[in-house]
Amino acid sequence: MMRSLYSAVSGLKTHQTRMDVIGNNIANVNTEAFKSSSVRFSEIMYQTTEGATFGNAASGTGGKNAKQIGLGVVSGSTAVNITGAGSAETTGNPFDLRLNDKNSTNFFIVSDGANRFFTRAGDFYVDGNGYLCMSSTGYTLQGWQVDANGNVMQDQVSALRVMSSATKTSAPEATTKAYVSGVLDKNDTQAADSGRVITIPFFDDLGYNYSAKFNIKKTNTDGTYDVKLTDIVDSKGNSLFDLDKDGNFQTIILDKPVLDANGKQIYDTVLVTDAEGRPVMNEDGTQQTKQVPRTVKTEYRYYNGNPIDVQDIFQNASLAFDQSEGTFTSISSATSAAADSIKLNLSVLNTQSASKNGSKFSDIDVDFSKSMNYNNNGTSTIGGMNGDIKDGSGKGKALGALTGISVNDDGKIYGSYDNGNTVLLCQISVAQFANASGLEKVGDNCYQTTLNSGDFDGIGVEISGDGSSIASGQLEMSNVDLSSQFTDMIVTQRGFQANSRVITTSDTLLEELINLKR
Repeated sequence: MMRSLYSAVSGLKTHQTRMDVIGNNIANVNTEAFKSSSVRFSEIMYQTTEGATFGNAASGTGGKNAKQIGLGVVSGSTAVNITGAGSAETTGNPFDLRLNDKNSTNFFIVSDGANRFFTRAGDFYVDGNGYLCMSSTGYTLQGWQVDANGNVMQDQVSALRVMSSATKTSAPEATTKAYVSGVLDKNDTQAADSGRVITIPFFDDLGYNYSAKFNIKKTNTDGTYDVKLTDIVDSKGNSLFDLDKDGNFQTIILDKPVLDANGKQIYDTVLVTDAEGRPVMNEDGTQQTKQVPRTVKTEYRYYNGNPIDVQDIFQNASLAFDQSEGTFTSISSATSAAADSIKLNLSVLNTQSASKNGSKFSDIDVDFSKSMNYNNNGTSTIGGMNGDIKDGSGKGKALGALTGISVNDDGKIYGSYDNGNTVLLCQISVAQFANASGLEKVGDNCYQTTLNSGDFDGIGVEISGDGSSIASGQLEMSNVDLSSQFTDMIVTQRGFQANSRVITTSDTLLEELINLKR
């Protein structure tokens, strides 16, 4: 009689436990990335009143089964539906991240500074120090950093800092390529008179922008034009070359060494004379000679107080077009063979004292192959632009300011800058476990490892390794199924009710037993 009472009591306790779990599931129906739990029941033990016996073939007596009476029920386990993904909620916040699992259950890695935890809740924000942190706890998101070359170092995870003094700007780049395109009209009166002026913009290594000014003048030969560099100006239109008080170039005539095609000094053999101009003779009666470097009178301009020949920066060139087609043929100079492009040797300026901005220039390869020589009713559209004409490479860039941060589906976080650069800042690493259901909930949407979950190696894995991904601008919602929970609630309520009836019935039987003696 007493056994039924205690069995029913154990039934009440286990059903109450199940109701507690159901209540917690329903309470968290809108909790981000919450994973529902369920209770599994298990028999406690049995009292064996009579053991089983063997059958006797000789006497024809069969064996008997054991007689056992159950003593109740207990909560066998609480299972977490860790692999069941919740629905997606679109937020539009780029730092709201949702884990899309393919073959493994993935977790974000977060830290409170001393311990690491794991979570599916991807609501992050950038704190005052530039770190990505959980909105609810402030735990920092962990991942991999990048080296000086911009390559991800898949090493021990650390806090991801997406905004710092180093990431707020993107380094400038010097221009190395440029092109000239458009129509140089065959009947352009300016090109035939003073020359058509074009400019090519470019950047130095510190991001300062300049323009090289060229003059394209028609020659006496149809389809042929002289191209020469006339000036280099800064962003305010001021010449880099020194000017006098009247705004004219400061110049000086100097003897410039004449070099051969290999860049070696050319020498001339001259006769030696004495102070009075009489020949100096050798012992054999021949007149003495000596080697004198060949020079040419050259007009130099001044750059930061140093004389420089503009021809060393850009040697006067000849631009040729096919007269029957109006298409580009070649551009060449005294030292540059006919080709599609010609060099603007700005590095010559680096051999002088430091530039006015303390920066350096790079040589620029200028492509003229897209220029044309058509009849365009006297209007020329020819002009210059920095960058490679095919893919825009070598354009050069000014110092860039950070304008935005984005998270790719492989967890890589990029910074976008107003100079066109996109720079990899870091990468989110995720954790995977042999038994994700073995993780222990510690509150705040976080888990920690247990003896049955498997350990975290401190490095993590790349989420795209098994085809999983990260969705930016979305959050994972709770995976609680209300219809299932209410059904379980009804079953649990009826189970609790039935166990209470066992108690009241057993009490009635005990009452009848007590009433036998009156």
